[in-house]
Amino acid sequence: MVGATSQVASEAGLAEGIMPKMKSNRAAKKRFKITGSGKVRRSKGGLNHCMQEKSSKRKRRLRKNDMVDSTMQKRVKLMLPYG
Repeated sequence: MVGATSQVASEAGLAEGIMPKMKSNRAAKKRFKITGSGKVRRSKGGLNHCMQEKSSKRKRRLRKNDMVDSTMQKRVKLMLPYG
């Protein structure tokens, strides 16, 4: 049995000193996309319910994507290491 555990470790790359893959934050992955220039794109909030009280102009504006503020981009990119 001792040989089996070392064989599994070598197959996983742990014995060779290879670092494991980093995990992306799944919630951030569903909410943000990284553009080609490196900026972070997000959708606007407030388009899920109470639609009859909102004007057509307001709903039309909410459909479009927006960019994450430059002060928050670093935090979002930390959650998306392969983004």
